[in-house]
Amino acid sequence: MAEACHIGVDVGTSGCRALAVDGGGGVLARASTAIPAPRRLGDAGVEQAAEVWWQALVRVLRELAGRLGGDRPATLCLDGTSGTLLLATADGRPLGPALMYNDARARAEAERIARLAPPESPARGASGSLAKLLHLRDRLDPPSGTLALHQADWLLGRLTGRFGASDWNNALKLGYDPAAERWPGWLDGLALGPVRLPEVLAPGTPLGGLCAKAAAATGLPLGLPVRAGTTDSTAAVIAAGARFPSDAVTALGSTLVVKILGRAPISAPEYGVYSHRFGDLWLIGGASNSGGAVLRQFFADAEIERLSAALRPEEPTGLDYYPLPAVGERFPVADARLAPRLTPRPAEDWRFLQGLLEGIAAVEAAGYARLCALGAPAPQQVLTIGGGAGNPAWTRIRERLLGVRVRPAAVQEAAYGAALLGLWGGVPTPGC
Repeated sequence: MAEACHIGVDVGTSGCRALAVDGGGGVLARASTAIPAPRRLGDAGVEQAAEVWWQALVRVLRELAGRLGGDRPATLCLDGTSGTLLLATADGRPLGPALMYNDARARAEAERIARLAPPESPARGASGSLAKLLHLRDRLDPPSGTLALHQADWLLGRLTGRFGASDWNNALKLGYDPAAERWPGWLDGLALGPVRLPEVLAPGTPLGGLCAKAAAATGLPLGLPVRAGTTDSTAAVIAAGARFPSDAVTALGSTLVVKILGRAPISAPEYGVYSHRFGDLWLIGGASNSGGAVLRQFFADAEIERLSAALRPEEPTGLDYYPLPAVGERFPVADARLAPRLTPRPAEDWRFLQGLLEGIAAVEAAGYARLCALGAPAPQQVLTIGGGAGNPAWTRIRERLLGVRVRPAAVQEAAYGAALLGLWGGVPTPGC
């Protein structure tokens, strides 16, 4: 018997992934497609044409629609990379390429923001979307009524045919105050015109129905309810199952991201710490430059898997590494001059690998300690997502250093979190 299903999409850096869930959260179908790499420019520039995202979204939704059989799509929600921004006309036409989340050219603009923004504002910094807005405005000479849109904002606009909305999580680094639910007055000092800031909604809020062009392109029903999205990391936390204060989630991907739910927001840019609103709670966290990218500088994935069988998690190597892919760290210390510490290298490859894994685990432990020192609750257990979540030896090393239970999240797909946002109509309050 056909039933209602809820579609979630995760638009990442290298790929676009979609899935559909039933009313109980069970996965019915999946689809994915690759996205070409962004264009890297000199002076820390990273750009991509927004049309590339749309083409990937259409491919993945058309493929998913073909796999649903008789199941009836009831909602659609998506997440995008945090901090990726473009300027577009009121009808959604991009005025130029988007600046990706890791584009850091807007240093002069960040200095202007720093003179006005409160010290705790997540909008500070050259990689924030507010600095990108100023950089693009000065470069593109936009017409009156131009919109500043994040990746998820623009794609949701293409789906509904209406542009100009964002969400609590994507708008955070644009300067939005999710606690007060308004744009703060200090933004007036930047004279952002002719660019218009988006209307900001809670993730999961209804945006409208799938427009005729999008329905024809994707094969999904005309008028399918589309809901406000979120950032990729927030969607991944929803998917992992975090719901209550002290629930902690570590993402072990190319970089290391630690997040914990608390009852009050914490912002400490001097340590790379900021908070996303998460229903009635706050998702407090930071992202280190340490992580899997360092491991892959020395070992292929197959080598890591092979060597992991020889590790001795209960016997510390004594190697005091701080694994970084290059000079510079964001969290738990923000130090652009911090150098990697990767010597001495022992003769045994397995011991070197264990030293690297211990070093990354030590950064993770220092990250949670930093959050606790700033007022976040102590983690009771740590759910893990990302490629490193499936390494049992690394898990035991992390448990030894963290002092709490560590386990892989049952679901690790950000697209699943986006689907749940559509199913629930927002992030549930504790106890739901």
